[in-house]
Amino acid sequence: MRAPSSDLPLVLDNVSLQAGATTILDRLSLTITPGTPTLIVGPNGSGKTTLLRLCMGLALPSAGRVSWGGRADSKPVRRAILFQRPVMLRRTAAANVAYALAQARTRRSQRAERIAALLQRVGLADLAHRPARKLSGGEQQRLALARALARDPEILLLDEPTASLDPAATRGVEEIILMAAQSGIKIVMASHDLGQVRRLAGDVVFLVRGGLCEQGKAADFLDHPTTREAAAFLRGDLVI
Repeated sequence: MRAPSSDLPLVLDNVSLQAGATTILDRLSLTITPGTPTLIVGPNGSGKTTLLRLCMGLALPSAGRVSWGGRADSKPVRRAILFQRPVMLRRTAAANVAYALAQARTRRSQRAERIAALLQRVGLADLAHRPARKLSGGEQQRLALARALARDPEILLLDEPTASLDPAATRGVEEIILMAAQSGIKIVMASHDLGQVRRLAGDVVFLVRGGLCEQGKAADFLDHPTTREAAAFLRGDLVI
């Protein structure tokens, strides 16, 4: 039997992205491999969201090359992305997951069981029949995670998924992310919260002005930054 295709390692080789005269990412080289969560941090406008879109294949570089498991085609074989403000379909929570399973071409005979398992996984089993748009912000983000997990991803890309949530909702989302990581899913997540970096990250990618400024183990980055920009960012100074 043929082994399933893999999207890892995810490699960006000297990648740049221009929007008119503006450089959003500048000659960035990065390799993402299996393991603990990788968190992408940096000041606003540093290119975090654009980097995630490139990793998903939703944007194409102006220069350089992105590859997934050695393949240069951008078709998402084993990856999913979750944005900061996901759009909820005008359906129940269960029907939102059903739609994601249909898009992932899950067999109809397996969908009911998968819907129940995914909603249980994100703590929404009791809200299966509630309209998705009437869920709280934290519940909607957990439902969005269930939809992403319906794709059975090898890589899960997250764009500041807790940015607008209160501490209790943030904890719930973080627990799901950690469980996904422990199950073998590679988490690549943008975050503005240094406490969250300490709680979740195995390693950190620090961007400044669209370039890779520093990369390493989370504890080393947080406690012993090696660049002037990282030290300033960790102090809470503006990095321009």
